[in-house]
Amino acid sequence: MTGLAVFAFVLVAAAPADTGKRERADSAVVAGPALATLAVGVRVADDTVRPRRRSVEVSEWYERRLRIHRYGAYTVIPLFALQAVAGSQLYDDPKVGPEWAKTTHRVGATALATVFTLNTVTGLWNLWDSRGVEQGRTRRTAHALLMLASDAGFTYAGVKLSNDAETSVDKRRLHRNVAIGSMATALTGAGLMTIWRED
Repeated sequence: MTGLAVFAFVLVAAAPADTGKRERADSAVVAGPALATLAVGVRVADDTVRPRRRSVEVSEWYERRLRIHRYGAYTVIPLFALQAVAGSQLYDDPKVGPEWAKTTHRVGATALATVFTLNTVTGLWNLWDSRGVEQGRTRRTAHALLMLASDAGFTYAGVKLSNDAETSVDKRRLHRNVAIGSMATALTGAGLMTIWRED
């Protein structure tokens, strides 16, 4: 016999006959205190179970609001591009800018205000509805905060600065910078939902 076989034989022979039998995870029967400890160790390792995720019920309208929210988000990128093109035509002097740019900029601003209002309502409603869902909470919260910051920027650029931008170069520059900053913030918030995945 090899040395290992002799050692195993001595362990089994030295164990008391009536120590009881324990079942290993693979259903093999072992006797003796030394092997029983090993069997218990294997049992503990095999019995480790990952906790299941807790299911949380959301309202029936959650999925519908999410779909509306996504469609609204898809329309934002072309509206941003349209506003950038029309705004650049009006930047030097809005009074002598082309008529199509004036009309496009006004219509685009109204469309953006509508989409952002719709997405703010549906987004915050779904954020509240999913408040008990732990998975993805950090991502959803970061997205909501960035989009609210973008809302504030667009509101300031449109309500406070748009009229003054027609007559003042400084206000026009500020209007453009706030609008571009709000676009960047909104795109960052949208990118979080696309790229960042939380388990």
